[in-house]
Amino acid sequence: MRSRVPKQFQGGGQDMNSMIHQARKMQDQITALQEDIEQRSFEAQAGGGAVSVVMTGKKTIQSLTIKPEVVNPEDIDMLQDLIISAVNETINKIEETTETEMSKITGGVALPGLF
Repeated sequence: MRSRVPKQFQGGGQDMNSMIHQARKMQDQITALQEDIEQRSFEAQAGGGAVSVVMTGKKTIQSLTIKPEVVNPEDIDMLQDLIISAVNETINKIEETTETEMSKITGGVALPGLF
C-alpha cells in the first residue's frame, strides 16, 4: 500500500528550514540583546535625588549615593524607605527596557522564560 502525504505537507522542507533559520536568527538576536542589557548601567533616584542607585542590567548594584542631608539618626526608617524605593525603581527600569527591546525582536509575542 502506498501512503500519500497531504498537499499542505508536500514540499514542506523548505518552509520548515526557513522557520528554523528564522528561529535561530531570533535566538541570536535575543542572546545579543540580553548580553547588551547586562552590560548597561541603569540609574534611578528617590526623595528628589536624595538617594541614587546605579545597577547593571544583571541587577547588581554598582553604586549607591546618599546625600548627607537625608541622614538623620532619628529617622532611619525614612532613609531605608528611600533606598528601597531607589533600588526598586532601578530594577523596574531594567525590566521595562528588557521587555520593550525584546518585544521589538519577538514582534510583541511573549516567550516564556526569556525575561
